[in-house]
Amino acid sequence: MAQIDLRRKLSILADAAKYDASCASSGTSKRDSLGGKGVGSTEGMGICHAYTPDGRCVSLLKILLTNFCIYDCAYCINRASSNVPRARFSVDEVVELTLNFYKRNYIEGLFLSSGIIRSGDYTMEQLVLVAKKLRTEHDFRGYIHLKLIPEADPKLVEEAGLYADRLSANIELPRDEALKRLAPQKDVGVIKKAMGQVRLAVEAAKPEKRDRIKPPKFAPAGQSTQLIVGADGAPDTEIMDRSASLYGGYGLRRVYYSAFSPIPDSSSALPLAKPPLMREHRLYQADWLMRFYGFSAPEIGEAATDGMLDLAIDPKLAWALNRREQFPVDVNTAPREMLLRVPGLGVKSVDRIVSVRRWRTLRLEDIARLCRGIDKVRPFITTLDWTPGGLTDAADLRARIAPDPAPVQMSLF
Repeated sequence: MAQIDLRRKLSILADAAKYDASCASSGTSKRDSLGGKGVGSTEGMGICHAYTPDGRCVSLLKILLTNFCIYDCAYCINRASSNVPRARFSVDEVVELTLNFYKRNYIEGLFLSSGIIRSGDYTMEQLVLVAKKLRTEHDFRGYIHLKLIPEADPKLVEEAGLYADRLSANIELPRDEALKRLAPQKDVGVIKKAMGQVRLAVEAAKPEKRDRIKPPKFAPAGQSTQLIVGADGAPDTEIMDRSASLYGGYGLRRVYYSAFSPIPDSSSALPLAKPPLMREHRLYQADWLMRFYGFSAPEIGEAATDGMLDLAIDPKLAWALNRREQFPVDVNTAPREMLLRVPGLGVKSVDRIVSVRRWRTLRLEDIARLCRGIDKVRPFITTLDWTPGGLTDAADLRARIAPDPAPVQMSLF
């Protein structure tokens, strides 16, 4: 391989890493270098590349250790047969880049993945060594997310969790048969085994109240995975079912969804066109409903058409329009679980409603102050001074409250 400078390596390997969506830095423990101790922080604001659930922006240096790969996954731009520029960082180069970028206030942490070189064990050793050097030699206290190589020795996975805030192993495709067909060198059973090991280690690292000696921390921000949307023909309902099983079976913090993007010289087994980005967005909204609003995947799928979520309206509104017999609900008496199902009411709004109604009977104007917009909420609730009457069952309700379609640029000729 011809020698290339560090700037060129960074250009190649940062671009190669952009296809992995699973890099939000939420949920980790708080560390900082206040008082002159250590380098880095898991908190703060900067040029953001990821958002945490509480709205903080966290900038990450997101790169691959190398985009050389011995695997030939049909959907991957870095596959062995792909004709793309190749580069490889040394361990010390990644360490120095991370520290230098942090000291210049460009980043708050590191997201590091890699193509498979030599073997899964060798690649995982290199990734772990980067995190180990940052933590032990430079006392780096910023966020570190390492991508797991599922085929690696379990001891390497265990060591990775001691230095990284979050670990992730990508399931990649919703259908197991599609993974076997499009990525024959990957084994979904091996991926799940690695995810199971991480879950057990995370749970073992949680101290009991009676423990005098706390166990060492292990991936305090948990683990995540990614599903590629639109590469294998799986409908949205199947994707949601897969996500629900991953959350329940492996204690994942997040499942990320990445709309398939056609790549040069791709296999004929892959679609020629990418799915609409709105589909990815609707899946994220459905995921949020499962994690924070008490919805199950089958409930969300009730309003789907041929297994696909409605792209014109959000899944919560689609469910409510499909289940009008459950509305309107009285905001002064309804349980929190039912209020969370009212279109237009978020978790914070519902918690405010539950808190305020202990002291006073709520009117429509109170709800308007407690939520972002009353128009979507009004048909589905009753208050002391408001009842929707026939509005809830109106045939044109969807048209009344659905957002206007995006404007389209007219042709000049």
